[in-house]
Formats: sequence, structure tokens, C-alpha cells
Amino acid sequence: MARPQRMFVCQSCGAVYAKWAGKCEACGGWNCIVEESAGTAAAGAPPGRLAGKGRRIEFAALSGTTEQPPRLVTSIAEFDRVCGSGLVPGSALLIGGDPGIGKSTLLLQVAAALARSGVGCAYISGEEALDQVRLRARRLGLEQTAVQLAAATSIRDIVATLEARDGPAVAVIDSIQTMWLDSVDSVPGTVTQVRASAQALIELAKRRGVTVLLVGHVTKEGAIAGPRVLEHMVDTVLYFEGERGHQFRILRAVKNRFGPTDEIGVFEMSDRGLTDVANPSALFLAERRGAVSGACVFAGVEGTRPLLVEIQALVAPSSFATPRHAVVGWDSGRLAMVIAVLEARCGVAVGPNDVYLNVAGGLRIAEPAADLAVAAALLSSLADTPVPSDMVVFGEIGLGGEVRAVSQREARLKEAAKLGFRTALAPSIVAGAGQPAPRPVGGINVDEIGHLSDLVARLRPPGRALGRTPDMDERRRPFSPGGRRPGPSD
Repeated sequence: MARPQRMFVCQSCGAVYAKWAGKCEACGGWNCIVEESAGTAAAGAPPGRLAGKGRRIEFAALSGTTEQPPRLVTSIAEFDRVCGSGLVPGSALLIGGDPGIGKSTLLLQVAAALARSGVGCAYISGEEALDQVRLRARRLGLEQTAVQLAAATSIRDIVATLEARDGPAVAVIDSIQTMWLDSVDSVPGTVTQVRASAQALIELAKRRGVTVLLVGHVTKEGAIAGPRVLEHMVDTVLYFEGERGHQFRILRAVKNRFGPTDEIGVFEMSDRGLTDVANPSALFLAERRGAVSGACVFAGVEGTRPLLVEIQALVAPSSFATPRHAVVGWDSGRLAMVIAVLEARCGVAVGPNDVYLNVAGGLRIAEPAADLAVAAALLSSLADTPVPSDMVVFGEIGLGGEVRAVSQREARLKEAAKLGFRTALAPSIVAGAGQPAPRPVGGINVDEIGHLSDLVARLRPPGRALGRTPDMDERRRPFSPGGRRPGPSD
């Protein structure tokens, strides 16, 4: 009898090796390579050699049309917005997020909302018992909705149940890491099991038209655990974000075959569950204090929605040899770039100080348009000069100190004008050369700047250089080879 072949599979990225190694060369992870059988590692993959001649496929023209079934609207406005106006029948969605962030609560509310509208929904939990799910439903006031509950982990049993004639139209699987397929020789949660289980559920969704919502665990870096191919297999990937200390939760779409990507939905967590936030800009600015140095309102865009949020900065003298830079809600690499441009192009000495940057409300900003708002907050804290409370700021900063134009300028200004702001600090736009002339937005005065030094001139106190003390230039002078600083006669 032939000895079964064994192979070693990385549990983080799915890379396959012929022998065990402590480090995965594909993703750089340590102690993540596990031995699996060769037959199961390739489960669901096409064999290397075809057993027989295949059938000829039929091609279709691009001009053809197919009648699409109506979307399933949950009446949860923020969830429908992120999904692209509702759930598409036969689609597969993957929802990831940190433990305890509210994934199960959100999907239970979604299932209950669909059940109220007459859509058959099933909630299958592989992590919790039925009593635990019922306790959550009672706390949310959803115990009277017609949601079918089950506690199961066998994919074969789940598929057989969902394939029934009277099966539900929407199925929530919580979570995909707990599911297992008996034809795969590995424990639940491994790369092979997650891939095979997800493939069986997605195949069911396409064949029968069931909408499948999969809950996925995340790693300590924030990415969905399991093979990266899992995100390619599903139709939509949603991330549920938020800080434990804040009541706000952000549902972000990073992939959507049936709607816009990078769309966000804002929820507020309470003891009664998650509620929609119709005007997130007003909510993020609700606790804003006027006339405080180091605070600046940024007019950003998340997906198709303009969003106003407060950026806070604190520049303080450092008591250590190496100053500390702490960032919450923004990219630390872009903060380092903005500080370097301020020092090299504008002569602002930020380096000897500790820098703390925070995006209020727990929102995470990724667009480069926040560069100018971050620079304004830093300069305001450094000069102890408040940014005008009725001003919003947006613009991208280049390495030469130039302020570059950003997209959706009018949408940002309209959102600012709607919330009562009267001034906007924005990149200058020159008409001509294929660039249309900027149109005025009613109720708001746009102050255009072309270089970062213009912002420094607006916030610099009269007669004093920003960030410099009388002995700072002396301390920054280089040492001579003899160990002393060069004097005036050198």
C-alpha cells in the first residue's frame, strides 16, 4: 500500500512546502506551517491531469441582458448603503472585525429585519449555543422575529438543510473558521478547511440563489484570518471597525461586485444594539470645543459620502533623546512625511518635540487629502494659535511643499456649508489646461493656497519662528572634530 503523501501548508497565507520550516517565506509568519495530507490540501482544486475529454463551452455576446432579481432591502439604511442598496440574491458576503466589535449583533439585526419583511432567514452559529443567541436576541428586542436558529459546524449538514425546497433565502454562518468538511483531513480553522468550507457554501449560494453571510475572524494585524484567496472567492468583503472606548462603529466595504467599494456605514452601539447614524459628520463633531489650539476640522470623503471629522494634534517638548510620535486613526508614515516637509521646505522645527495625533471619534482616515488638515493641526499646536472654528481644511501635500488638488471638491464644500462652516482652506485650482474653473459654493468662502509655506504664514505668531527656542539653533549646530561646538571665530 502506497504511503500517503504529506505536505506542509502555511495557516496564514496558504503557501505549500515540501518540508516543515519555522518561517513562511511567502508571508513572513513564524510557526504557522502545519502538516496536512497532500490529497486534502488540494481539495476542490482541478487535478493536474484531465481524466477525460471535456465538453465544449458555449460563448455568449456582451450585448445580452439578464433579468436580475430584486435586491433584499434590510431597512437598516447604513448596511444597505454599504452593500449597494441591499443584498443580491445568490451572493456571498464576508464580514470581518475584531472580537467583540459587534459582528454577531449586526448580522442578527440584519436577519431579523429581513424576517420582518417576509424573507426566510437562518442564523447558524458554530461558536455559541442556542441559549446564548436567544439571550442576545432578547436583549435587542428581536425574540419575536421569525429567524430560524441552529447550532452546527458540519458543512455537509448545513448544505443539505439549505438545499431543501423550503430552505431559507438568507443564511448567516457565524463563523467560517468553526466550520468543517468531513472530506478534508484537517482540523477546523486551518487554511484547507476554511477554503473548502467557504467553497461549498459559495457553490450553494450560486446554485440555489441563497444569500450567504460569512463571519470571519481577523488576525492581530486586522486582516481576515485564513487564506487570502477567501476574499477573492466571495462577492463582497466588509470590515467592521471601531475603538472599544467609542460608541461609534464603522462598516467599510473593501470589495463589492454589486456596488461601490470603500463605502462606509456609521453605527452607534448601545445596550439596545446598533443604530443607524444618518448624519455622521454632526455626530463626529458633537463634542468639539472651539478656540482650542491643535484642533482642525477635515472635510473628507469616504466612498461616495462626504464626512467631516476633527483632527487633533499635540506638539510638546520631549524629555527623551528620541522624540515620540503616536498616531491614532491615521497613517504614521504620512505623518512622518508631513513633518519632514514642514522642516525641510518651511523651516519649521518639529523634530525635537513629541507629536501626538488623533482622529476624534475612532474613525480611521486613509485618503491623502487629510495632509493639509494634519499640517494645520500641527502648526496650530506648535504656535498655540487656534484654527478658526468655522473653517474646514483639505488638500494633499507633495514632497516639494506644494498643495495638490483633491477629488470631489464641491461635495466636501457642500457638506461643510450644510453644517454651518463659513470658510474652507483648500488647494488652489487654476482654470485652463484641461482644468475647469472652480464654481463657487453658496454660503462658504474658499481660501486657496498653493504652498505649505502659505499655511505657515497664516498660523505663525508675529515676530517668532515656529517651533524654535533661543538656544535651538545653537543645539542643532554640528560638533567640531575636537568635541566642542564651533564658535564665532571658527
